[in-house]
Amino acid sequence: MDTAAVTVRNNPGRHRYELLDGGTVIGTAHWVPFDGADGPQRIFHHTSVDEAYGGQGLGSRLAREALDDTTAAGLPVVPVCPYIKKWLRTHPDHPAVRVPVQPEHLAAVPRQEQQ
Repeated sequence: MDTAAVTVRNNPGRHRYELLDGGTVIGTAHWVPFDGADGPQRIFHHTSVDEAYGGQGLGSRLAREALDDTTAAGLPVVPVCPYIKKWLRTHPDHPAVRVPVQPEHLAAVPRQEQQ
């Protein structure tokens, strides 16, 4: 597979970043908007990549591009998703503003998506 042909786009209507191979969604990073005490935040709560595309660094690419876009929009990141949390921990130089997960963040995540 040519990973250079894979793209990432934000789909605000579905509150997710999509990893696309052509027009096919092969991965997603789900988020919800949150109004924090210091302004709007973006809670990332679930990330996945189709198993057929595993081992190619596409999950990392999805995380990086989603976090780059969120940072460019001026939104702090709330990493509820274990993958996003780990990615941020292993990429400490990424400029994303990190907000510690609080109970109110967990309450904002759709129940079926909580991990």
